[in-house]
Amino acid sequence: MDTHLSPAVTAPGAGAVVRRRLIVGITGATGAIFGVRLLQALRAADVESHLVLSGWGQRTVEHETGMALAQLRELAAVVHGIGNMASTISSGSFLTDGMVIAPCSMRTLAAIASGNGENLVHRAADVVLKERRRLVLLVRETPLSEIHLENMLKLARIGATILPPMPAFYNQPQTIDDLVDHIVARVLDQFGIPADFAKRWDGQMSRPGAVRKLG
Repeated sequence: MDTHLSPAVTAPGAGAVVRRRLIVGITGATGAIFGVRLLQALRAADVESHLVLSGWGQRTVEHETGMALAQLRELAAVVHGIGNMASTISSGSFLTDGMVIAPCSMRTLAAIASGNGENLVHRAADVVLKERRRLVLLVRETPLSEIHLENMLKLARIGATILPPMPAFYNQPQTIDDLVDHIVARVLDQFGIPADFAKRWDGQMSRPGAVRKLG
């Protein structure tokens, strides 16, 4: 059963302002913090987040962040059960801006690429693709096999955005949080959602000096 944690969005009418909606999938790959931070950023931006979490996604959140399931659910506006194929996000008639899977496991990538709607993460992604909405995948694996690369290429060719959470150092990050925020800001950029916390390239090159270390 879906759990609604904020008021439902009213149907659009003449002159009505509809709150933005974004689906967030968290699956069983390392990098659960990206999904957590994305939910936090969406709440701050007043975007209605629809969370769907795989079993191993939940285990990975608990293992990597120490966050309990109840704490994670509180970050989302709406929480959908992984097996609830009658969920709103399983239908294209339910309007959203798209979907982000952060992180996206190789199993999830393969299921989406093959059209295998085994669970609600796969089905919601399939709906986003068929409705020509934006699907952003934070794929997580290294090194990448030919199978992984072929699946990513297949999805990229039909409109998905492949956004591996690769760290950037030109903005001189000082902490792990800085690295995570950079990736989350790039995700928000895909949907035109403000990311005031982003430290963007300003064209200024630093001169040699003291060696910097991450805190």
